[in-house]
Amino acid sequence: MTTPIAPLLIKGGLAQVDPDNGQVLQLISFQFNPETVSRTLQVQRVESGDSNRAEALRLRGPAVETLTLEVEFDNADQMEFPDENADAAELGLHPQLAALEMLIHPSSAKLQANEELAKSGTLEIAPMLAPLLLLIWGKQRILPVNLTEFSITEEAFDPNLNPIRAKVSLGLRVLSIYDMPFDSYAGSVFMTYLGQKEQLATKVLGATLGTFGIGGLP
Repeated sequence: MTTPIAPLLIKGGLAQVDPDNGQVLQLISFQFNPETVSRTLQVQRVESGDSNRAEALRLRGPAVETLTLEVEFDNADQMEFPDENADAAELGLHPQLAALEMLIHPSSAKLQANEELAKSGTLEIAPMLAPLLLLIWGKQRILPVNLTEFSITEEAFDPNLNPIRAKVSLGLRVLSIYDMPFDSYAGSVFMTYLGQKEQLATKVLGATLGTFGIGGLP
């Protein structure tokens, strides 16, 4: 009897990359893919007044896209084999949660460096530059994003109060060429994403006026 081969499960996740050249700095895969991903697109139309009705059909730029998703983590599998994963047995989900939290924290080294600059009398200290964040959700969706919402619900703990089951809710805003320079790495990733949408849209089976039960337009 032939044993069926299970298909390879592709995971979604996040990547931190160098905003100048796209070099990967860190990869964070989701332990379990979210069951739902909610997307909202806000149309960017030219505001038209009564004096210029011809502007009603003009678009200022790409729609503003936001995504919300909930990622689950569970340490049960790792706890069954503590000898193979000592960190999981000792720390629970702290490492996974810390990796996500550091997406929105500047490093302690950068904070210390800015403190030294302030003590030396530097009058203007530039805000700290974070790596570019990419959402990777299959081949068709690799998106430059900003993390706009972040909440953690820790649902179970081990005897040392390490979290062993948690849910993380993420809100993401896609960065378009109106957020980043057109010729930047982020701009290139967005334009690739937009081009993929255009190609996918051409694969929809065409409709006819008969589909709508009419023979012609007014």
